[in-house]
Amino acid sequence: MQIDLNNPENLTLAAVRQLLASASDDEHTQLRVTRAGIAYISSGKAVGGVDIDGLLFRLETWAKGSGYVGNVAASDEVWVTQIFNALKQNWPKPPFDYIDIY
Repeated sequence: MQIDLNNPENLTLAAVRQLLASASDDEHTQLRVTRAGIAYISSGKAVGGVDIDGLLFRLETWAKGSGYVGNVAASDEVWVTQIFNALKQNWPKPPFDYIDIY
């Protein structure tokens, strides 16, 4: 699952909810946005500062088992709105390539 941020109509609360629900909380995850405007959740070894070529920005790494992704996270309206706002406020010109306050 990914969100193409080039089309503003694609960035909706429903799309963010679906993106969060699509990821597993069984491993570390990270929300990333490519320079091409594709928002996705990476996992496994591709988190933190690993494999960041081509990224415009990324959020902090979410530790496995912390509840930041998966169905429970997707049902939390406050969390979904927070991630929606982080994407909206940082695309296409983030102040930094690593966003840890959102």
